[in-house]
Amino acid sequence: MANEEFTDPALAALYDTLNSAGPRDDFAFYLPLVMSAEAVLDVGCGTGTLLHEARRAGHTGRLVGLDPAPGMLEIARGRTDIQWMLGGLGSAAWDREFDLIVMSGHAFQVFLEDDELRSALRAIRDALQPGGRFAFETRNPAVRAWEGWHEEYSSEVRDADGGTVRTVCEVETPVTGDRVSFTHTYTGPAWPTPRVSRSTLRFLAPEALASYLTEAGLVTVDQYGDWDRTPLTSVSPEIITVAVRQPELPGSTKPFS
Repeated sequence: MANEEFTDPALAALYDTLNSAGPRDDFAFYLPLVMSAEAVLDVGCGTGTLLHEARRAGHTGRLVGLDPAPGMLEIARGRTDIQWMLGGLGSAAWDREFDLIVMSGHAFQVFLEDDELRSALRAIRDALQPGGRFAFETRNPAVRAWEGWHEEYSSEVRDADGGTVRTVCEVETPVTGDRVSFTHTYTGPAWPTPRVSRSTLRFLAPEALASYLTEAGLVTVDQYGDWDRTPLTSVSPEIITVAVRQPELPGSTKPFS
């Protein structure tokens, strides 16, 4: 899950532990795409695990990780052969520099407002070479996954000092519209009081998602309902999308606005 609490360095240090119960199915999907691309931008790269894996697998091209959380990038920067940038998509004006942009960990769902989402998609389109691909996932709202988050995202892990950190996830109800707000409460021996964070994610239906992509000049070429590449259905847990930047119109370098 992409949550704003990981701007806190102490919690950022726990991120990989909280998300390492087993091999990440999303990385198994994204890594081959990264390995086949010469220049890659990872938006919301977190601690940089995906790009680290690409380097370890032998990627020799340009890898750039972008994230707004200083605590996450502090960990990511442990590897110096990757370019790390602090900020969001509006902090850099890339012009046709990448042949692949990825956004994993459901980071796409942090764009809550229409204008914010449109701006992000335009920036992604502008950063892609013509024919470049944008690969990302968002949860299928029809499945109502948030109803199980209390169990799925409440757990106990060990911190770097061997202490037990407990996290409890609680979803704010009732859930209305396409936004889901929730809190994470962290307790551990290193903190005199619990740390509580609140986040909100947006759940877009496939039809609305397609409309935003088309408006930005991005064409969906592949879409799946799960990481094993099964077709998207009404009961699929994910909406996994690979879109490409539309060809430029004759006489124009920016056909969409």
